[in-house]
Amino acid sequence: GINAEYGVPLFNYSQKLACKMFRFSIDRGGTFTDIYAEIPVEPGWCVEKLLSVDPKNYDDAPTEGIRRIIERVTGKTFEKGIIDSSQIEWIRMGTTVATNALLERKGYPTLLITNTGYRDVLQIGNQARPKLFDLSMKKPAVLYQEVLEVDARTLR
Repeated sequence: GINAEYGVPLFNYSQKLACKMFRFSIDRGGTFTDIYAEIPVEPGWCVEKLLSVDPKNYDDAPTEGIRRIIERVTGKTFEKGIIDSSQIEWIRMGTTVATNALLERKGYPTLLITNTGYRDVLQIGNQARPKLFDLSMKKPAVLYQEVLEVDARTLR
């Protein structure tokens, strides 16, 4: 059958797979949040795509996507903003929002914290020189405004 609310196939929760719990991989972008889930029933996976910001319908897109997938797969209903975490093995989430803000030089100033003696390692960079003989080549500006050096140990 088809789930009328979401327009997707209903899952047969009695057909359990080797994956006994839900596993979520989430990419929260500036416009959309994409959720890929490994689910404990056939076909073994499920996806959801939501607007990253939609305050009329939910407070948090990743939480809402997880709730929708668990509801769709199990047939159980949960109130908005609430998920049953006892059925979740792990959640992995990445975001392009902070990366884009940093690269576009938007948002708050940043601080680089590094071991003593390494303050200029990102500015120096590596020996990769795509235009070896270009005398007018300009290095891009660093992404941080200040550097804080700390006395720390590195373990090998």
